[in-house]
Amino acid sequence: MKTPMTLRGAEALREELRHRKSELRPKIIAAIDEARSHGDLRENAEYHAAREQHGFNEGRIAEIEGKLSNAQVVDVASLPRNGRVVFGTTIDLADADSGEELSYQIVGEDEADSKQGRISVNSPIARALIAKNEGDVVQVKTPGGTRELEIVKVRYL
Repeated sequence: MKTPMTLRGAEALREELRHRKSELRPKIIAAIDEARSHGDLRENAEYHAAREQHGFNEGRIAEIEGKLSNAQVVDVASLPRNGRVVFGTTIDLADADSGEELSYQIVGEDEADSKQGRISVNSPIARALIAKNEGDVVQVKTPGGTRELEIVKVRYL
């Protein structure tokens, strides 16, 4: 099953993978060699810490490679600009009750960062917004209760 991911998200994962393979891995291997040279490995905390760090790094490399191999990369700039909310779009919203203005981009699970205005495609707000159009008003169930949000603008950045 393919996992949707924005172009920016895929590039960030590729950069992390490059960093982990070409920069971090050699440093960890050097730290293991250095710790190994200190003698008895059974009581060598530096050796065990470096091996643990190596295992974590290799696990993360495998995880990133798996995500990238299953990614369906969506280039938001190439989407039809028809005012419809789809994966990757940025939506400007107005809260009908408070008048508060909000802006969210719908992204993949790994890219979500609410502080940066990026919400997961699987979040309640994103699920309520997908397939709606500019001008629509949607009801969103949140932990704080049901909110009524108007879709002011859909942007394809």
